[in-house]
Amino acid sequence: MTQTRFDDGDEDDVPEWADRVMADVAREVRRRRKEMKWTAQKLADRCEEIGYPIPRNVIANMESGRRVVLPLVEVMVLAKALNTHPIHLIYPVGYVEEVQKLPLTSLVDPGEAMCWFADLDQTFTAGPSNHSMLHDHLAHRAALAEALTALKGEARQREVAAKAADDTERAQALRAQADFAEQAARAKYQLRNVRRKIYTKGGFLPDLPTTLTDVDPDEGYERKTV
Repeated sequence: MTQTRFDDGDEDDVPEWADRVMADVAREVRRRRKEMKWTAQKLADRCEEIGYPIPRNVIANMESGRRVVLPLVEVMVLAKALNTHPIHLIYPVGYVEEVQKLPLTSLVDPGEAMCWFADLDQTFTAGPSNHSMLHDHLAHRAALAEALTALKGEARQREVAAKAADDTERAQALRAQADFAEQAARAKYQLRNVRRKIYTKGGFLPDLPTTLTDVDPDEGYERKTV
């Protein structure tokens, strides 16, 4: 769909930009709803099931352009109801030719806008550590999951060794236990490093389960507060 271009610096562009964002979201909600062969009432019912009712008439007014506001919470719930993610409603890649990221800016490809919004654009350098904290928390989650899995495996093999019927079975279980213990040690090392990075950057440290309290230094980290 060809869209009207904007004159950068025009103050009248601000409300027009807001209208455009709403129109893109509304159009994508309607497209996905139709693709799923849902009525507006069906979508409203699904929103209510999620726990945040959005009445049928509100959805209809939004899709037709009669509604002048679209709260972020509704975008989130509509995305969940339509089995997608909010960012795909805001920047419907493949279904619009161009979008406008912010007022007083030129139109760009939806994919470029999506990367900017999700902090995935490697060229965006407006602030320090743009997506490094996100990377750190993803690394934290991966290391935590690996450590917990290894500890669970180690405990299971310890139990197998204790109940082994003969020396061969016991030896196999002990070798497996040692392998899991090594995996746990590596995961704890990774977890300790990433927690140190998060703390150094002034971020909030995720809580650790009691089985991994030995990951942090003996003195512990001071919990950051708002």
